[in-house]
Amino acid sequence: MLVSRAQELSPCSSSTLTLTSSCNFLSTLCSSNPFLYFPMRSSLSFLRSLSLSLSHHQPHHFHRHFFFRAISTPLSSSSPKPQKYFPLLAAASASSSHSTFVEHLACEPETNESWDFNNSSESEAAFDFDKNDGSLDLKHLPALSLDVKELDELPEQWRRSKLAWLCKELPAHKAGTLVRILNAQRKWMRQADATYVAVHCMRIRENEAGFKVYKWMMQQHWYRFDFALATKLADYMGKERKFSKCREIFDDIINQGRVPCESTFHVLIVAYLSSSIQGCLEEACSIYNRMIQLGGYRPRLSLHNSLFRALVSKPGASSKHYLKQAEFIFHNVVTSGLEIHKDIYGGLIWLHSYQDTIDKKRIASLRKEMRDAGIEEGREVLVSILRACSKEGDVEDTEKAWLKLLHSEGGIPSQAFVYKMEAYSKIGEPMKSLEIFREMQEQLGSTNVAAHHKIIEILCKAQEVELAESLMIEFINSNLKPLTPSYIDMMSMYFNLSLHDKLELAFSQCLEKCRPNRTIYSIYLDSLVNVGNLDKAEEIFNQMLSDGAINVHTRSCNTILRGYLSSGEYVKAEKIYDLMCQKKYDIDSPLMEKLDYVLSLSRKEVKKPVSLKLSKEQREVLVGLLLGGLRIESDEERKNHMLRFELSENSSTHSVLKRHIHDEYHEWLHPSCRQSEDSGDIPYRFSTISHSYFGFYADQFWPKGRPMIPKLIHRWLSPRALAYWYMYGGHRTSSGDILLKLKGNPEGAEKVVKALKAKSLDCRVKQRGRVFWIGFLGSNSSWFWKLIEPYVLDDLKDVLKAGLAISENNLPETQDNSYDSGFESDEMLSNSSDGNL
Repeated sequence: MLVSRAQELSPCSSSTLTLTSSCNFLSTLCSSNPFLYFPMRSSLSFLRSLSLSLSHHQPHHFHRHFFFRAISTPLSSSSPKPQKYFPLLAAASASSSHSTFVEHLACEPETNESWDFNNSSESEAAFDFDKNDGSLDLKHLPALSLDVKELDELPEQWRRSKLAWLCKELPAHKAGTLVRILNAQRKWMRQADATYVAVHCMRIRENEAGFKVYKWMMQQHWYRFDFALATKLADYMGKERKFSKCREIFDDIINQGRVPCESTFHVLIVAYLSSSIQGCLEEACSIYNRMIQLGGYRPRLSLHNSLFRALVSKPGASSKHYLKQAEFIFHNVVTSGLEIHKDIYGGLIWLHSYQDTIDKKRIASLRKEMRDAGIEEGREVLVSILRACSKEGDVEDTEKAWLKLLHSEGGIPSQAFVYKMEAYSKIGEPMKSLEIFREMQEQLGSTNVAAHHKIIEILCKAQEVELAESLMIEFINSNLKPLTPSYIDMMSMYFNLSLHDKLELAFSQCLEKCRPNRTIYSIYLDSLVNVGNLDKAEEIFNQMLSDGAINVHTRSCNTILRGYLSSGEYVKAEKIYDLMCQKKYDIDSPLMEKLDYVLSLSRKEVKKPVSLKLSKEQREVLVGLLLGGLRIESDEERKNHMLRFELSENSSTHSVLKRHIHDEYHEWLHPSCRQSEDSGDIPYRFSTISHSYFGFYADQFWPKGRPMIPKLIHRWLSPRALAYWYMYGGHRTSSGDILLKLKGNPEGAEKVVKALKAKSLDCRVKQRGRVFWIGFLGSNSSWFWKLIEPYVLDDLKDVLKAGLAISENNLPETQDNSYDSGFESDEMLSNSSDGNL
C-alpha cells in the first residue's frame, strides 16, 4: 500500500502551466502588499488537491530536477524571477488521530463563537515614511543552498515509500499526533530522512509541520546541527510573522556559535514589528543591534525606517525612553551613506523634545542638517521645538517658532498654545499665560483638556486663588474630563495657603466627579492631621487601607503616625508601626526617634524586619498572577529568581491594576522600578529584585524557563488567587461571560479544570496555539463572580462583573451555549497564536 501511495505522488508534466500560473499569481499578489496575510492553508489545500488530480500523468524524473532547486531559492514574495514549479507530494489523508483531554473539550466546530475583546490603541506621532518600509523583499540578500538527496537517489524502495507517506501524512496532523508518528519511525529514520521531510513541508508552505519535524530532530541522538536547514526554517517562520518560533531557531543558531544570516535577522525584526504584543518592539531593537554589532551587517534603508517609525509611533511619554535607540539608527543610516528620510529628522527632534533634560545643542545640530539638506521644517518639527523651548523657559526661541507656525499651512495646533503658556510660566509671568489661554479660546473657538490642566496648574503655583477657582468652575462646566489633575493642583494650593476649609470642599467635590485617587486622599489626610482632626484622619486612612484601588503608602502611614505621636495616641501609633513593618515601609527619622522611646515603654525588645518574606495575601495574589501569565526569570544556576510584571497599556483593567500590584510588592521591587510616593506614572513593566525566595514558585510554575501548571494547583486556587487571575489574565465578553487565559500544556489545563469543577465551577476549554482559554459561560460566570467579588478591586467591579445574575431560587439558569461560535479577536489571537517571547 505504501508503494502504491508513493506512485500516486508523482507529478504531472502536462499541467505545469496551470500550476506555475497559480504560483506566480500568489507571488504577484504578495509582492503588491508585503503585509498582506494569505489564508495559506486554504490556498495550499486547493493546490494540493489540484496536484492530486494531475498526479497520474507526470513522470517521476520531474521530481529530481526541480525539487531542491526550488527550495534553495528564497521564497520571498518579491522574487526577481518566477518560481519554478515543483511537484506537490500529496494532500493529507483524513486519518483519525488520538484526541487529548483538551481536544475532547475544545476542538469543536467554530462557526458562531460569541467571545469578543475590546482592543484599542493610541498613536501620537504623525510621521509618514515610505509605504513599503519593512517589506520582506530579500532578493538582494545571499541565499543558502540546502543539499538534500532526492527520493529516487535512495537505494531502498521501502525508505522511499515511507518518506513519501510521511510527507503526505504529517502536515494533516496536530502536534501530538505528528510527534507520535515520528516516534514510531525512530528505528529507521536518520537526519537525512528527517531533513527531507522538513524541507518538503517548507516547500509546500506547511511551515508549522516543518518546524515540528525540526524540533523532533533536535531531540534525537543522531542530530547534528544543520545551519542551512535552520536558516531556511527561521526565514519561513519569520515571513509568516511567527516571531517566537523564528526567535527559537535564531537562538539555536547563536547557541551553536554561528552568526545567523542577514535574512534571518531581517525577517525576525519585521516579525516583531508586525506584532502589537507588548515587549516586541524592545525585542526588535535588540535583534537590530545584534545584527549590526554581532553580524556586522548593513541593513537596507527600509529596515532602518521601519524600526524608527515604530519607535516614534507611541505616545511621547513612553517613546522618550527610545531616544538612544533612535540615535543609534540615525548613526547607522548616516555611516551607511543612505538617504535620510525627512521624518527621521523630525522624529529625532520629537523624541528630544520629550526628554526631561533638553539637549539644545543636539536639536540645533539636527535643524542645521535639515536646512543643509534642503528639508523644510514642518508643523510637527515646529511643535516639537515649542515643546523643548517651553521646558527650558526659552521665550525668545518659543516666539520664533510661534511666528513660523503662524505662516505654516493648517494654522496653529492646540498643543502649541499649551507649550507657549508653559514657557511664560517658567519666567514668572502667569498673567501672560492666562492671556494666551484666552487667545486660544478666541482663535480656536474652544479649549481642550490639556489647556485647562496647564493654566490651572500655572495659576495654582502662582497662588492666584480667585483666578484658579474661576477657571476651575469654567473647566467643570465644560464637561471635559478628566478633572483629577486640576483638583490635585487646587488642593495643593489650598494646603500650602492653609485654606483647610476650601481643601475639604474641593475633596468632597472631587469624590463626586472623579474616580478616587491616592494623591487626593493623601493631601486631605495631611490637612486633617495638620488641623488636629485625628478622628476624621483615622477614618480617611482606614478608607485608603480597605480600598485596593487607593491603598496606603509610605507617605500616608508616616502622616497618620505623626498625628498619633503628636497627640499621645501611643497604642494606635504602635499599630501603625506594626503595619509599616509588615509592608516594609520606611519610617521618617524624626518619627523613629520618638517612636523608639514609645516602644521601649511597652516592649522589651523592638523587633524590626530583618529578611524579606511574602505574606499570606501576597502568596495568594502571586499564584493568581502566575496563572494569568506572570513571568519568572532565573539565573543560569536557578538559585535566584525575578518576577517580571508586564501589563498592557491598552487595557483599562491593567491601568488600574498596575498601581495595586506595585504597592502590593513594594518591598520586593528593584530600586530602578520604585516610583516616588505621589507619582502617578507607574510603569506598565516593572520587576522585583532577584531573590532565592521565589525559587519555590519558579520550580512550580516556570521549570526550565517555560510556563507549567503545578501538580498541586488544586490546593492553591483560593478565591483571591482566582480574582487576580481574572484581573491580570482574563476578559469579560460583551455577553457577560468570563474568560481566563492559561499558558501550559494540556495536562496542566486538565488539572485546573478538575480543580475548578471540584469547587462547583463548571467551565469549558479552548486551545489557541500554546494558550488555553477557560470559559465560564451563562450562569456559570455568575457563580464564578460571586466567589471572587470580595477580592476584586472596587474600581474594576463594574467593568468585570459577570453579565448574568444567579436566580433567586439558587438554581442554575439556562446556559447560553454560544461558546462554539468563533471568537477570533485581535487580542486573543495576539495572546495565543505566537505570544511567547
